[in-house]
Amino acid sequence: MAYDHFGAPVKSTEVALAGYPDAVELPGSPFSVEPSSMQSVMSQPAVRVASSGTRDPAMAAANLADELRHPFLGFVLFFCSAEYDLARLGAALENEFPGVTVSGCTSAGEITSRGYDRGCISAIGFDRRYFSIDCALIREMDRFTLQDAQNVIDGLLSHCRSARLAPIKGNTFAITLLDGLSSREELVLATLNAALGSIPQFGGSAGDDERLTNTHVFHGGRFHSGAATVLLVNTPLDFRVFSTHHMAEGREKLVVTKACADTRTVYELNAEPAAEAYARAVGSTVEALDREIFALRPLGVKIGDHYFIRSIQRVNPDKSLTFYCAVETGIVMTGMEPGALLDTVRTQLEASERVVGQPLVTIGCDCFLRRLEAELTGESDAVSEFLRYHKVIGFNSYGEQFNGMHINQTFTGVVIGQPDVCSG
Repeated sequence: MAYDHFGAPVKSTEVALAGYPDAVELPGSPFSVEPSSMQSVMSQPAVRVASSGTRDPAMAAANLADELRHPFLGFVLFFCSAEYDLARLGAALENEFPGVTVSGCTSAGEITSRGYDRGCISAIGFDRRYFSIDCALIREMDRFTLQDAQNVIDGLLSHCRSARLAPIKGNTFAITLLDGLSSREELVLATLNAALGSIPQFGGSAGDDERLTNTHVFHGGRFHSGAATVLLVNTPLDFRVFSTHHMAEGREKLVVTKACADTRTVYELNAEPAAEAYARAVGSTVEALDREIFALRPLGVKIGDHYFIRSIQRVNPDKSLTFYCAVETGIVMTGMEPGALLDTVRTQLEASERVVGQPLVTIGCDCFLRRLEAELTGESDAVSEFLRYHKVIGFNSYGEQFNGMHINQTFTGVVIGQPDVCSG
């Protein structure tokens, strides 16, 4: 379903949030990647991709540099496990990429050349002949104003214009990486969206391997918590930004009758303890509620014609529920049921590839609860094969971002076309 379009037809943003097309047979992957601590995927004229599974920060950074460094390297974007010694990793990355801007975040799982991966670091190197990219750090998310956002975006636009690669309109998109436990994503995203105007935006909330304690973004040679980064990408290459989920509307309706918006905690649903009402709606007990049930039976809020998922993070001792996304008193939540995990993603990526041609790379933010569902249903290998085939590199996130919205249990990203199919 078309949601919005920006610029020329091939520089577009679309969202699919419901609907289940007929299943399509997954074609065989053209890649054959052997497991190792260092996997080099491809070397294209505009992008290089690499990953490393070694736990030593200095060696991991050196592995990435061996694959990504070249005379025209202009920017490195990475996603890493929170199991690394982050201080040492930050210093090592700065040491290995002198004069190159490096940005990234911690994750709840990585997407590498092998598909789903864990305990590693995945990175993309962008050639400055095809990409002008600048990045800014938002240190205080809860005090971020519209004027702050305008200043940030104006600075990023100035950098992109100075490279003279392509006009800003129709050739630019934004990537946001936010602290996934800050509870301030909505404020920052809405403010940035106002400043971005017609520039499409997507991103993901940083993770910490499901520990739910500390998440970090990387900027200026070090990792930051309670912060966010925004990247502006200007390129003459064709691209398509998208977001999709596979959840379908159920029959159960739950009205939020008491909540704290600041902490994303719902105390009552239908005027009774939230956990009790939710457990009954999904055919469970309060004692049995866990992340597996949360992954398979999330709640959704209908805005316009679309449902936006609100995933539960935990049950609290007072039988309240804390969510990963914004909640407030008075909203009506609908019980959602999973459809086929890959169908809507396949539809979006194949539609994107029909527009931009053979993909150079797809940068993907895939909710960690979707990955958990794939593991619970035995589909993890199939998903990994699918991600490999479509050249997806990215991470499993604690929430996704799309055009100013903070959403859950989606696959959100951008498909970038090859230089030989660029529209100039």
